[in-house]
Amino acid sequence: MKAHIQEALLARDKAYVPYSKFKVGAAIELKNGKIIHGANVENASFGLTSCAERNALFSLYSQGYTKEDIVSITIIANDHGPVSPCGACRQVMHELMPKQTKIYLANTKGEIKETSTDELLPYAFVLDEKPHE
Repeated sequence: MKAHIQEALLARDKAYVPYSKFKVGAAIELKNGKIIHGANVENASFGLTSCAERNALFSLYSQGYTKEDIVSITIIANDHGPVSPCGACRQVMHELMPKQTKIYLANTKGEIKETSTDELLPYAFVLDEKPHE
């Protein structure tokens, strides 16, 4: 677990947060041992800001990996408790990560909570295999 936290902290150091000053890091562990980092990146047009979790997942897919390659994700921020992903990140995580992915939410004080995609978003949007007629 300590290695997961260290990787998430390294990712957090890469954040671009000139407006909120709220750095978030995400580290995704793959089955082959590789770690994919993501950090939040803000923009003066706040709606264009992108969260650490989504940046890590989008980077992972852009590098040719898939959800089957994912073992865990660790997310960290300097928050009052273990940092919680936003709603958009919860939906993306639910779709792009396997159900059994270990999700570790942490803060810089050493508090950690293990959770799952279903616990984070019990009523996720899920498209049917067949379109509605």
